[in-house]
Amino acid sequence: MPTYHEAMTTDLSTLTSAADKWDDMAGEFKKLEDAYERDVHRISLGETWRGFAATAANVRFDATLREYQAAQKEAKALAAVLREAHTQFTDLRGRLRSVVGDAVKAGMKVSEQGHVAYDYDKLDAKALYAARHDPDFESTVRTREGEWHQAIAGAVKAFDDADVGVKIALETVVIDGNPVDGYGFNAEADTKKDIEEYEADHAADIATRINSGENVSAADRAELQRAFRDNGGNKDFSQTFLNSLGADGAVQLGNKLNDGAQSPDKKLKGQYQDLQKGLANTIANATRIAKSVAQLTPGSKAFEAWKKSDDADAEFYREFTAELEKAGTKNYGSNTNPLYGYQSLVSVMSHAGAKFDDQFLYELGDDMIKAENEHKGIFNTIGGGHDGIKSDALDGLLAIMSENPDAATAFFDPDVKGGEGNPERDGDEVKGGADHLHYLAGTGDGAREWPKILMATGTDMDDPFSRTGLGAALQAAATGNVPLPAGQDPLPAYTHTPEQARVMNGILATLDQGPSTEVHENLQVPIAQAIAQYTPDSHEILGGLDGEYAVNMKDGYFVDDKGRAHLATPADALVHVMRGVSDDPDAFGTLNKAENRFINAELDKLPEDSRGYSESNPLSKSGAALGALTAIREDVLNDERSGAYSDADWKSKVAYHVIGGMVTPAAIPTAGGSIVVGDALQRGVDTLAWVWGNDLKADADGKATEAINDRYLDVNRQMQVLVHGWGGERYDLETEDGRDKVQGLTDKILTGHTRGVVTAQGYLSDAPN
Repeated sequence: MPTYHEAMTTDLSTLTSAADKWDDMAGEFKKLEDAYERDVHRISLGETWRGFAATAANVRFDATLREYQAAQKEAKALAAVLREAHTQFTDLRGRLRSVVGDAVKAGMKVSEQGHVAYDYDKLDAKALYAARHDPDFESTVRTREGEWHQAIAGAVKAFDDADVGVKIALETVVIDGNPVDGYGFNAEADTKKDIEEYEADHAADIATRINSGENVSAADRAELQRAFRDNGGNKDFSQTFLNSLGADGAVQLGNKLNDGAQSPDKKLKGQYQDLQKGLANTIANATRIAKSVAQLTPGSKAFEAWKKSDDADAEFYREFTAELEKAGTKNYGSNTNPLYGYQSLVSVMSHAGAKFDDQFLYELGDDMIKAENEHKGIFNTIGGGHDGIKSDALDGLLAIMSENPDAATAFFDPDVKGGEGNPERDGDEVKGGADHLHYLAGTGDGAREWPKILMATGTDMDDPFSRTGLGAALQAAATGNVPLPAGQDPLPAYTHTPEQARVMNGILATLDQGPSTEVHENLQVPIAQAIAQYTPDSHEILGGLDGEYAVNMKDGYFVDDKGRAHLATPADALVHVMRGVSDDPDAFGTLNKAENRFINAELDKLPEDSRGYSESNPLSKSGAALGALTAIREDVLNDERSGAYSDADWKSKVAYHVIGGMVTPAAIPTAGGSIVVGDALQRGVDTLAWVWGNDLKADADGKATEAINDRYLDVNRQMQVLVHGWGGERYDLETEDGRDKVQGLTDKILTGHTRGVVTAQGYLSDAPN
C-alpha cells in the first residue's frame, strides 16, 4: 500500500512517458509487420513457388505475420492502461488534496507523513485559555483528529485499490488468451475498453469459483472485496461482471455469500457481509437508467423501444432482466424448503449502500407480482426457511424501494403513465400506481393474498412481519422522505410535490372502507406518520372552513399559486383512515402530537390585535381538528373489537408518546423558513408536556396515573394548558386583560372542538349523514 507521502509526491508523468514508449513500440512492430509482409510473406503467395513446401511455409508465414499484429495490439493496450492509470491516480490525488484542505480548514494540520493534529497555533490567547479550561475540549479534539485521520487514510487506501486494479490489467494484457494459436502475444488485447473491465473479469473468475464450491482462499475473497470497493460506482465494471456471471450466477453467488454471512466466525461473517454489499451495489450500478419513470415507464411503448435499441445500457438491461425473470422463479433450495431466485435476489439487494434505479425497482415489482400470480404460494414460508433471507420477496423489495422515495412515489402514483413526452397511457401493459395500490393495500377482487407461514402440521399462520415493507414504501412514496427511525416523530412538513400528494390521496382512498375501516397492524404507524407530515392539510380538511379544499376533493389534491401541492381528500375518508390506524396508540399519539405542534404554530401567526374572522377562523379550525381526534379516541375506547390493548394501556401509551420528545429541539420546515420546536414559538406545546410529565412523576400508584392520562387526553384540558402556555409569551397573564384574552382564545377553540367532534362522530357512525 502506498504511503501518504508517496500518494502526494510520486511523479505520475512517468506513466504517460511509459505509455508513449509502448505506443512507439507498437509503431516499431508495425514497421516490422510491413517489412515482413513485403519481403517474406508475399513469397509464399506468388506464382513462382508452389507445392507442399510453399503451403507449409505459408502457414508459418501467416502465423508470424499475425504475431506481429498481435504484438501491436498488446503494446497499444499496455499504453492505454498506463494512460488510464495516470488519469485515475491524478483524480485520486486531487481528492486526497481536497480532503487535506478540508481538514486544514477545520482547524487541523497535516504532516508530510499524513499525521493529523489539532492546530493550536490558530487559536488566539482568549480561545486558547478557554480551551485549556474546558474539561471536554481535549476529548473533542481527539475525536475530530481521529475522524480526519480516517478520512485521509481512506483517500490513501483508494490509491492502493486503484493500484491493484492497474496491476491486474497490466498482467492480463500480456497473457495470450489462446496459447494454441502460437502467436505468443495477446491478439484480443484491444477488446477491453478500460481497466475496470479487466478487474471485472478477474472478479468474475473468483465469483465463479465460489459458485462451483471451490475452497476459495481468503486472499481471493479479499481481492473480490477490493474489486467491489474500488469500482463501487463504475458501470463498466458492474455490467461486465454481471455479464460474465449472468443473472443465474449472480443469484447463486448471493446464496453462497448469504451462507458465509451466517458463520459464527465474526471476522469471516463480516467479510461475507461486505461481499454481499459489494454484489448489491454492483447490481444497482449495472441496472441504472438515465431517464426517469415519467419518461420511460416499464411496459410503455417508449420503454420497450428503448430496451430494443442498440444503446449499450439498454442491451445490458434487456438481457439481464430477461435472465432475471427466469432465475426469479427457479428453486435453488429443496422441495421441502424451497428458495426461489427472487427471494435470494432481494436478500442481496437489501445489503446495498447505493440506491436502486426507479425503473429497475418498478419493473422488478411488476415481475414479482406476475410471478406470484403464475406460481401460487411462491413467497410463502415453507419448511424451516433460510436464515438471512425473507420469504416474501415482494414485501422485501418494497422495503428497499422505501430507501429511494422517488422510486416509491413513481410506483404508487395513480397518474404515472407510459410514453416519453406522451401523456397518454400506451395500454394495459403499463401497471400504474392505482393498480399497485389496490393490489398491495386494497381488499376484495384483484387484491393480494398475502403470503403465509405453512406449518408442518398442515395449518398456516400469518407472517408477523407481513406488510412491513409495504408500510415503509407507502410512507416514503407519500412524503418524499425515507421512513422515520424508531422513536423519531414526524414533523408537519409544509411542502409536497403533486405526485406525493396524489399518492397520499390514493392511499387514503384505497384504505377507506367506511366507518368500520380496519388498517393492518403493521401499516398503522407508518400511515399515521405519513398523515402527520400532511398536518397543514389535514388541519384544513378537518377544520371544514377552507373552500379550496372542498372544491378540489374530487381530485384529492391541488397545487397552490406558489407551486406547492396540498392534500384535499374527502374529510370522511381521512377520518375513517385516522380511526383505522389509531388502534395503535403510537399512531394516535403521532397524529395528536403533530396537530398540537401545528396549532401552536398557527396561534403564533395571530396578530396581537386580531379580531373577527381573522381570529375566530384559525381558532375554530384548530378546535375542529382536535375535535376529530377526540371522536376517534372515544371510538377506539368504546370499540369492543379493539383487543390489542386494554383501555388503560392504550391511554398510557398515547400519553407517553405525546410527552416523549415533545421538548426536544427540532426544526420544522416551513415555506418561509423553519419553526424550532423547543423555543418560545412552541412554548404552549412544551408547557403541556411539562405539566403532564410533572403530574405523572408525582404519581405513586397506577390508578392515579390512569386518571392523569384521562385528564390530559381530554382536549379541553390540552387546549387550556396549550393556549395558557403559549399566551404566557404573548400576553401579560398577571393582568386582567391578558387573562381575558387567553380565555377568549381558549373558548373559541373549544367551540370549534364541539363542531369537530359532532362532524367526526357522524363519519364514524354507520347511520347515513
